[in-house]
Amino acid sequence: MKRSRVNQIIRESDDFIKSFGFRLPPFAYWTPQQFIDRRADLSGIIDARLGWDITDYGKGKFESMGLVLFTTRNGSLENLKSGTGMCYAEKIMISRHNQVSPMHRHITKAEDIINRGGAKLAIKMFESDSNGELDENAPVVLASDGEPMHLSPGDIVNLEPGQSVTLLPGNWHEFWGEGGDVLIGEVSTVNDDVIDNVFQQPIGRFSDIEEDEEPLHLLVSDYDKWLGLG
Repeated sequence: MKRSRVNQIIRESDDFIKSFGFRLPPFAYWTPQQFIDRRADLSGIIDARLGWDITDYGKGKFESMGLVLFTTRNGSLENLKSGTGMCYAEKIMISRHNQVSPMHRHITKAEDIINRGGAKLAIKMFESDSNGELDENAPVVLASDGEPMHLSPGDIVNLEPGQSVTLLPGNWHEFWGEGGDVLIGEVSTVNDDVIDNVFQQPIGRFSDIEEDEEPLHLLVSDYDKWLGLG
């Protein structure tokens, strides 16, 4: 993706998020230089990979395959392993009309996916087989706002604003905005987007950025390069 397009998406996304009364933390609006100047004090942001995440999954077709994410809080894998401390994470996301987040599962993360407003959120579901591969024959059992939901493989769950579904490790899922753009909340166990996403097809989790202009704000995938971590 071109950096100019990423910058445009961030501006549009911030407006969309604000339209539902949701406010991002102050560091969402810091310039790259502010991050660089304060690098020594920002381990709680940088190590947890909090911030903007604009992805086209490396395919260069953001309008049809992509997602906007902002991680607002995230614990550590050490906490999760010990069962103490900050074992949770939270994101706000935007899925545009018919913009697919492709079929994937998580190894460790359990997550509540919540329609926070806008259009319907459509989620296509499958279960894993004993090897962790997508099982086209196994039924799927989920909880939606605490109620059990029994699905056939490949069924689509449509969440109206306010509704949610709980996805456990091994639940294969892809999702998109149905009938318009949708604001999505995610409340989960500790999030690690580098190693915890398993995609059905060979795609990347992050975008390759073509630097045609300066970043408006850094993406989490920029931290290594811009802050000298790589």
